[in-house]
Amino acid sequence: MAGLIKREDIDEVRQRTDIKEVVDGYVTLKGAGLGSFKGLCPFHDERSPSFTVRPQVGRYHCFGCGEDGDVISFVQKLDHSSFHEAVEKLAARIGFELHYEDGGTGPNREEVGKRQRLLDAHKVADEFFRAQLLTPGAAEGRNFLHGRGFDRAASEQFGVGYAPQGWDALLKHLRGRGYTDAELKLTGMFSEGNRGIYDRFRGRLVWPIRDIAGDTIGFGARKLYEDDQGPKYLNTPETTLYKKSQVLYGIDLAKRNIAKERQLVVVEGYTDVMACHLSGITTAVATCGTAFGADHIKIARRLLSDDGTGGEVIFTFDGDAAGQKAALRAFEEDQRFVAQTYVAVEPTGADPCDLRQARGDSAVRDLISSRRPLFEFAIRASLKRHNLDTVEGRIAALRESAPVVAQIRDAGIRPGYARELAGWLGMPVEEVSRAVAVAAKRAAQGETPAGAGGTPGIAELPASGVVPSFNRPDPRDPVASMERQALEVALQEPAMLAGATWDRFSAARFRTPAYQAVHEAMRASGPGLTGDPVRWVEQVMNEVPEPLRPLVSELAVVPLPASNAEGVLRYCRDILARLFELQITRVKADKMGQLQRLDASAHPDEFQRLNRELMMLEMERRSLRSDA
Repeated sequence: MAGLIKREDIDEVRQRTDIKEVVDGYVTLKGAGLGSFKGLCPFHDERSPSFTVRPQVGRYHCFGCGEDGDVISFVQKLDHSSFHEAVEKLAARIGFELHYEDGGTGPNREEVGKRQRLLDAHKVADEFFRAQLLTPGAAEGRNFLHGRGFDRAASEQFGVGYAPQGWDALLKHLRGRGYTDAELKLTGMFSEGNRGIYDRFRGRLVWPIRDIAGDTIGFGARKLYEDDQGPKYLNTPETTLYKKSQVLYGIDLAKRNIAKERQLVVVEGYTDVMACHLSGITTAVATCGTAFGADHIKIARRLLSDDGTGGEVIFTFDGDAAGQKAALRAFEEDQRFVAQTYVAVEPTGADPCDLRQARGDSAVRDLISSRRPLFEFAIRASLKRHNLDTVEGRIAALRESAPVVAQIRDAGIRPGYARELAGWLGMPVEEVSRAVAVAAKRAAQGETPAGAGGTPGIAELPASGVVPSFNRPDPRDPVASMERQALEVALQEPAMLAGATWDRFSAARFRTPAYQAVHEAMRASGPGLTGDPVRWVEQVMNEVPEPLRPLVSELAVVPLPASNAEGVLRYCRDILARLFELQITRVKADKMGQLQRLDASAHPDEFQRLNRELMMLEMERRSLRSDA
């Protein structure tokens, strides 16, 4: 049974993993000062590098777009994986065995080894099918592709292959590569009869189905010959690798653009995905023999960063009855999205592949541009089921369509569609608006929290109802600049805060609100973690208010102006000394004010005490200067 990974194991993986080595797999990094590295940001387009990695504190930060985090969040964002998946991937990378809460388990080494063997077998099969497409026996397959407007370059881009006719071409090939029949049975690429196993895909065009990381986990095969008694499309059956409810064809090619453009286009078939991508719609994916469901939505939301700040999901369906049924089924899942959902249906019923073949790439782009809100499509579809020429039919149509209008998440456009519905029905706007209001009230009474699979409710505010906000500190302000430098030192070189230095640092008063909040987070974290830079920064990130987490990330990775370890030490001592001197100056100013307001003759003891304290503060200030 899978369980939550133990917190201490997560910390161990984070500490043991070299963030630079991981980032190097995606970004070319170059040195940018002692202990810092820079490269072009993988999260946004830029010409000059602003993406900084600071291995010592285990964090990255882009000074261009503001993306930041640790090695786990980096893998999550770049591979579009969950936190759990990212930790397991990093643990496997360093050979660390994870432990799980409540007796749960993760993938053990034996299972990981078996999985890798299956992945390797699929990779070999993928290469075999692609090579076969170039052989004389695959002429029918090449003709099929050419007839639908796909040349050799397109076939190679999408990895299209050919499964030879016969019963054991792939079987012999994989046996020759050392795979046993027991292993091959687990791949889903073979069927079993009285005489043993044989090729599942025979005499068909083959598309590799890959997971989000780009590993081939299954295949989809299209019939080519009349004597083939099988279905038009035949997919890999459910295996340990291939779960059709969790697979989207083309996701490996589309994931970056989906995340970048905040758009997901869902089409119905492999050739539709190809047609869309070749037409410039590089956010297109397709389900594999199943409806677009809850597991697909989880993948989509992760890619879209579906957090209410934008994004759109566009479904394309054939214009026939089956296509309309699929669209309405998609609308049932609409409330799981925060992103706006749309539907694009070509009036003639042509799918993207047919459309591109008949009218070119621009026609496919125009189809996507012509999208309509999915709820509008659902309203119109519900009206078609009733005879609007009769009073009874209009009332029945209103009863069915009012709840659809009530489900429109954007309260600003809901009244507009109530008016549209009134026009379509030929009924007074007030009557339709009342019906929508009643439907909304009923939905609210049975509403479940957002994200729990029901109708999303109003987002909960913090208990106080107030979300703290912080202005960006003015870099021209010398005090703010000095406070920033002190926080950079404290985050990146926490060992400098040992002993009495921690007491001084903890007692310091920061004038700049944002830096004051970061300082408070450090105080709350305590001195216990200052010997471990990675855990120290992580703890401060947890303590600081949410809006300031990007600032902490930035402070933790900005290069310190020193070229060697001795220079770093000297710089840190100087900055901390300046901070403490500033604090002394402030305390002195306070005490001088008290002294000036005091009547020395009435309070001689107090007057002498303040003078002594001022003298001690001045001695401490001079001591700091001599130490620096």
